[in-house]
Formats: sequence, C-alpha cells, structure tokens
Amino acid sequence: MILRLFRQPRNDTIDMLYGAIVAQGRRPVFYAGFGVPDTIEGRFDMVVLHLVLVLRRLRSSAGGERMTQDLFGAFCRDMDHNLREMGVGDLTVPKQMKRLGEALFGRQKVYEAALAGDDHTALTAALVRNVFSGAAETPAADCLARYVRRSAALLETIDLAANPGALAFADPDTMLRDAAASHSDR
Repeated sequence: MILRLFRQPRNDTIDMLYGAIVAQGRRPVFYAGFGVPDTIEGRFDMVVLHLVLVLRRLRSSAGGERMTQDLFGAFCRDMDHNLREMGVGDLTVPKQMKRLGEALFGRQKVYEAALAGDDHTALTAALVRNVFSGAAETPAADCLARYVRRSAALLETIDLAANPGALAFADPDTMLRDAAASHSDR
C-alpha cells in the first residue's frame, strides 16, 4: 500500500506528459495548415515527432532517464490499445508493435541527428520522408522543420524532469502565419 503512494505521482506525471504530447500532435493546424495527411499514419507521425522532442529533452535533464523509460512505456501502451481498438488480432499485435517501435527509433535517430547537427535540410528531408510520405518538398515541410527546431529550442529552456508541468511546444499557428507572411513578402 505505501509503495502505491510513491508510484502514483510518477504515473500521473507520465500520463500528463504523454497526454500533452498526443494533444499537441493532434492539433488541427498540422493537418489543415501544414498539410500533414489526416490519416492514422499522419497522426502517428505527429505523435512520434513530439514524443521524440520530449524524449530528447528528458535525456539531457538530470533525473530524466527514468522518465524517458516511463514515457516510452506510455507510448507502447497507447499504441497497443489503439491497435486493439482498430481490430488488430491478438496474434498480430506483437508484430505491429515491433514495427511501430522500429518506426519510432528510426525517426528518433534521424530527427535527433538533424537537430544536433543544426541541419535544416536534413530535418526537412526527414519530415518529407516520414510525415509527408516522401512527397516533394513543400513550403509546409520547411515550415514544419522550423516548428520542430523552435520547439526543440523552447524545450531546452525547460527542466522537464524537475517541472514536467512546464512542457511547452512552439505555437504552430504562429509558425504557419509567419511562414505565410514571409512567403508573401517575396
């Protein structure tokens, strides 16, 4: 009984963080404004994109390692639940979970390398390949890359391990307006 008292806040914190990640990834502006496909795959990619940003920040925070593991666990539980809700059979769920995990880790590696190298072109190309399913580069992909960079920079100013309630991303509506304004100035 006493152990539950100590575990509950961490679960609540992880649930809050993961809920905020999913909510951000589901914002309509990404689909209506940025042109992210409003499909299961498009929504998955937007959740993964935001999850990668948060995991990246937590790994660089003192005490964030445990939270990264717990957040990854929340992602896995959510994906498992969603697969089952979509009617994927019990025998197929593990194969699909492996595929989703590989997708997460692949995207994480590419996004983090592009962010660490301050390589806007590589980040845009990765987003085109993953989020936009390989469609030709568009101003929306460039704008999404700028959003990702600004969100990563904002997250760097927040100690998520000490204050997870301070989780914040860049405002995609503002990013889209700024991109449209700079595009019309040309």
